[in-house]
Amino acid sequence: MSNLRSDVGSVDIGDLLDSGMWSGLQKTVACLAALAVLLDGFDSQLISFAIPVLIKEWHVTRGDFAPVVACGLIGMSIGSFFAGWIGDRVGRRVAVLGSLVLLGLATCAIGFADSLFTIGVLRLLAGLGIGGALPTATTMTAEFTPSRYRTIAVTATITCVPLGGMLAGLFAGQILPAFGWHVLFWTGGILPFVLGLVLLFGFPESPRFLTRRRDRWPELVALLQRMGRKTLEGATFTDRTEQKFETRDGVGALFEAGRARDTLALWGSFFLCLLAVYSAFSWLPTMLAAQGLDVATAGSGLTAYNFGGVIGALVCAFVISRFGSRWPQIICALGAAASALILERLGLGSPGAMVFWLGLHGLFVNAVQSTLYAVAAHAYPTKIRATGTATALAFGRLGAVLSAFVGAAVISAAGPSSYLNVLAAAMLGVALFLALIQRHVGAGSSASGPLAPVPSGAAE
Repeated sequence: MSNLRSDVGSVDIGDLLDSGMWSGLQKTVACLAALAVLLDGFDSQLISFAIPVLIKEWHVTRGDFAPVVACGLIGMSIGSFFAGWIGDRVGRRVAVLGSLVLLGLATCAIGFADSLFTIGVLRLLAGLGIGGALPTATTMTAEFTPSRYRTIAVTATITCVPLGGMLAGLFAGQILPAFGWHVLFWTGGILPFVLGLVLLFGFPESPRFLTRRRDRWPELVALLQRMGRKTLEGATFTDRTEQKFETRDGVGALFEAGRARDTLALWGSFFLCLLAVYSAFSWLPTMLAAQGLDVATAGSGLTAYNFGGVIGALVCAFVISRFGSRWPQIICALGAAASALILERLGLGSPGAMVFWLGLHGLFVNAVQSTLYAVAAHAYPTKIRATGTATALAFGRLGAVLSAFVGAAVISAAGPSSYLNVLAAAMLGVALFLALIQRHVGAGSSASGPLAPVPSGAAE
């Protein structure tokens, strides 16, 4: 049965989604969004595994690859912002599908590249797709999931980034020695096309987005029926809980209604956290190869990092659903800084110790990075949620761009393991910014729901 308001046949879409069951269609959308993010993580890290091979094959240096890595990260930053803009104005579904098509085309084309310049241009285009898929897919998960499951669902979706990276490491370990880097990119480019075809027929538009488009209410009614929520004929739709927090759309709205402090703190958190994450994604195999390890062993370090990240993100999401996001995230950020310092102090001479500490560091870093999206989704109402999340991620991508040059410079100038100090410093900064955020996810998020902002001082 629908959860209908008695006043003039008005249906509050927030009440309707949050109070009802989590239907099979809603779970399917969350799974498809997670698959889009998994391919995002898979394709974004293919270049990391290919760099050591290309350095030897093309007789170039690590520094020569810094602009190539930066091009991909710049593309991600631009893609994150514009996908959020498209998602809030045209639709979340269009943004996700467009991102996947662009990602697939550019990644396939890299397999035909014959110069660093060509790879750089194609990585820029692939980055547009990678950057666009993540925030819009995450928004879809948040807006299709009842509040009592939302933190877990959003974080599980983001967890697919390190999971995709882990699969990319296992995949590259088999493909690179046997078939070479060309096949690595051809295969990685085909997968987004396959998923895009699935999404074309099985990925509906967000009901909260449709609520704001009166001309699309018939589509909304049909979607709600598919979700097991029937509505009365002629009913009108609103989203009262979130619309009372809305003033205007666009980036300017991120600084209204007391959101300025949270917006700036989120930007700082994303910037430094993604600087740390992409320092590992982009340069960890290269750093380990510089220590004398073979390609397969060097790749296992990033695989361990990603595997730890999957565990950390899921555990942190569960803890946040019970105790709120403030202290679990701050503790994990401090744990990430400490594990990086310990790893730098112990050195990377023992492969077993290296894998353990890299896995532990990945656990802490990705526990923070993955759950940041749930905090961002919590901090902004529907009208600006995609813009807010995408803009924060765009700043994060700028940190990732910086990591492209910092990683190459530090490894070349101060030694392979010295860049771990950069990771530690970045995560200490993340802990500070997290402490400044006011609208953290509250304790027992099933009660308030991450989409309803919780002011500082509320029970967490």
